[in-house]
Amino acid sequence: MKTAVTGLLLSALVSGVLLALSGWPAFGGALTFGLVATAIQMGAARAMRGASSLPFSGFVARWGLGMALRFGGIVLLAGAIVADRTRFPPLPTAMGFLGVLIPLLFLEWRLSR
Repeated sequence: MKTAVTGLLLSALVSGVLLALSGWPAFGGALTFGLVATAIQMGAARAMRGASSLPFSGFVARWGLGMALRFGGIVLLAGAIVADRTRFPPLPTAMGFLGVLIPLLFLEWRLSR
Protein backbone atom coordinates (compact mmCIF):
# COMPACT_ATOMS: atom_id res chain seq x y z
CA MET A 1 0.00 0.00 0.00
CA LYS A 2 2.87 2.34 0.82
CA THR A 3 4.35 1.76 -2.64
CA ALA A 4 1.07 2.62 -4.36
CA VAL A 5 0.52 5.85 -2.44
CA THR A 6 4.13 6.94 -2.85
CA GLY A 7 4.02 6.10 -6.56
CA LEU A 8 0.84 8.10 -7.10
CA LEU A 9 2.26 11.08 -5.23
CA LEU A 10 5.54 10.90 -7.15
CA SER A 11 3.66 10.61 -10.46
CA ALA A 12 1.65 13.73 -9.64
CA LEU A 13 4.73 15.63 -8.49
CA VAL A 14 6.95 14.75 -11.45
CA SER A 15 4.22 15.34 -14.04
CA GLY A 16 3.26 18.63 -12.36
CA VAL A 17 6.85 19.87 -12.51
CA LEU A 18 7.10 18.84 -16.16
CA LEU A 19 3.78 20.55 -16.90
CA ALA A 20 5.18 23.79 -15.50
CA LEU A 21 8.43 23.40 -17.45
CA SER A 22 7.29 21.98 -20.78
CA GLY A 23 3.50 22.11 -21.15
CA TRP A 24 0.68 19.61 -21.63
CA PRO A 25 2.39 17.04 -23.91
CA ALA A 26 5.11 16.59 -21.29
CA PHE A 27 2.46 16.24 -18.58
CA GLY A 28 0.60 13.44 -20.37
CA GLY A 29 3.67 11.35 -21.12
CA ALA A 30 5.16 11.83 -17.66
CA LEU A 31 1.91 11.01 -15.86
CA THR A 32 1.24 7.95 -18.00
CA PHE A 33 4.67 6.46 -17.48
CA GLY A 34 4.81 7.49 -13.84
CA LEU A 35 1.72 5.36 -13.32
CA VAL A 36 3.25 2.55 -15.40
CA ALA A 37 6.35 2.70 -13.18
CA THR A 38 4.16 2.53 -10.09
CA ALA A 39 2.35 -0.56 -11.39
CA ILE A 40 5.63 -2.23 -12.37
CA GLN A 41 7.19 -1.56 -8.99
CA MET A 42 4.12 -2.88 -7.19
CA GLY A 43 4.33 -6.08 -9.24
CA ALA A 44 8.04 -6.44 -8.57
CA ALA A 45 7.54 -5.88 -4.84
CA ARG A 46 4.76 -8.47 -4.79
CA ALA A 47 7.06 -10.95 -6.54
CA MET A 48 9.72 -10.42 -3.87
CA ARG A 49 7.29 -10.90 -0.99
CA GLY A 50 8.45 -13.89 1.02
CA ALA A 51 11.54 -14.43 -1.14
CA SER A 52 13.94 -14.02 1.78
CA SER A 53 12.79 -17.34 3.25
CA LEU A 54 13.35 -19.23 -0.02
CA PRO A 55 16.52 -21.01 -1.07
CA PHE A 56 18.94 -18.89 -3.08
CA SER A 57 17.67 -20.17 -6.42
CA GLY A 58 14.10 -19.19 -5.52
CA PHE A 59 15.23 -15.77 -4.37
CA VAL A 60 17.14 -15.17 -7.60
CA ALA A 61 14.17 -16.31 -9.68
CA ARG A 62 11.87 -13.79 -8.01
CA TRP A 63 14.50 -11.06 -8.24
CA GLY A 64 14.86 -11.86 -11.95
CA LEU A 65 11.11 -11.55 -12.41
CA GLY A 66 11.20 -8.06 -10.89
CA MET A 67 14.08 -7.07 -13.15
CA ALA A 68 12.21 -8.46 -16.17
CA LEU A 69 9.18 -6.34 -15.27
CA ARG A 70 11.34 -3.22 -15.05
CA PHE A 71 13.04 -4.01 -18.36
CA GLY A 72 9.60 -4.53 -19.90
CA GLY A 73 8.74 -1.02 -18.76
CA ILE A 74 11.76 0.33 -20.60
CA VAL A 75 10.73 -1.53 -23.75
CA LEU A 76 7.19 -0.16 -23.38
CA LEU A 77 8.60 3.34 -22.92
CA ALA A 78 10.71 3.07 -26.07
CA GLY A 79 7.76 1.65 -28.02
CA ALA A 80 5.46 4.48 -26.96
CA ILE A 81 8.03 7.13 -27.90
CA VAL A 82 8.61 5.56 -31.33
CA ALA A 83 4.87 5.08 -31.94
CA ASP A 84 3.74 8.63 -31.04
CA ARG A 85 6.44 11.19 -30.37
CA THR A 86 3.95 14.05 -30.03
CA ARG A 87 1.95 12.34 -27.28
CA PHE A 88 5.05 10.90 -25.60
CA PRO A 89 7.92 13.38 -25.96
CA PRO A 90 11.13 11.45 -25.21
CA LEU A 91 12.74 13.40 -22.39
CA PRO A 92 9.65 14.23 -20.28
CA THR A 93 8.25 10.73 -20.73
CA ALA A 94 11.52 9.11 -19.65
CA MET A 95 11.78 11.54 -16.74
CA GLY A 96 8.28 10.59 -15.63
CA PHE A 97 9.16 6.89 -15.73
CA LEU A 98 12.55 7.14 -14.04
CA GLY A 99 11.48 9.90 -11.64
CA VAL A 100 8.98 7.48 -10.14
CA LEU A 101 10.71 4.12 -10.58
CA ILE A 102 14.06 5.01 -9.02
CA PRO A 103 12.67 6.47 -5.77
CA LEU A 104 10.33 3.48 -5.49
CA LEU A 105 13.33 1.15 -5.84
CA PHE A 106 14.97 2.86 -2.88
CA LEU A 107 11.70 2.65 -0.94
CA GLU A 108 11.51 -1.09 -1.66
CA TRP A 109 15.05 -1.52 -0.38
CA ARG A 110 14.26 0.38 2.83
CA LEU A 111 11.05 -1.56 3.42
CA SER A 112 12.78 -4.91 2.91
CA ARG A 113 15.36 -4.34 5.66
